[in-house]
Amino acid sequence: MIALIRYSFAVVLHTQRYLAPLLLFTGLMGVLTVNGSGPLPPAYASSAGALFVASTWLTVALISLDSPAQRAIVVVSTGRSAKVLAGSIVTVLISCLALLVLGLLFPLWMGSYQVGPADLLLGTVAQLTCACTGIAIGLPCSRLVFRRGGHALVAALALVMAALFTQGAPPVNRLLRLMATSPDSADLLAPAAGMLASALGLLAASAWITQYLTTRRE
Repeated sequence: MIALIRYSFAVVLHTQRYLAPLLLFTGLMGVLTVNGSGPLPPAYASSAGALFVASTWLTVALISLDSPAQRAIVVVSTGRSAKVLAGSIVTVLISCLALLVLGLLFPLWMGSYQVGPADLLLGTVAQLTCACTGIAIGLPCSRLVFRRGGHALVAALALVMAALFTQGAPPVNRLLRLMATSPDSADLLAPAAGMLASALGLLAASAWITQYLTTRRE
């Protein structure tokens, strides 16, 4: 597994596929949180939303790095395609953790927010929730499932828009709405934890479906 993660990071760094999602994330952070003030939940809702979009893009880019022939070689060398997929998921999660730290600190650096331990915990939970949901969307919208990049892009955009703007839809829309309308982070921790649990379940289901479809194609 460690070798797979190192291989994925090496390919991502060499191809610079991380640049577009990183620039998108920092751009959204700059637009949505700069020079803000007051309670932090609305600002961290913006951070989580930005990470949701960036994690989806990053997942599609990373999973689609290898051509079918290259992926076949990696699968043969590791012995199991599920292990290769798991390594890719862990790589994206580690990358999202780096963006998560930026999402926590950037509003504090650029704004004048009131910060407490509950705020930082809520921001962490919210961004993890959105990152897991973004990865769950990106997996089936990658080259593993869609042969044509255009079809994958349309599917990813449709799912991202639905998750963001379908009123009351868990976990993303419901969590971001709660954070945007409530200034008390402590009161939001319990529902945020529930949204994180549902995001983890969604990620597990997406990984299983992606692996099943990939196996049938192989």
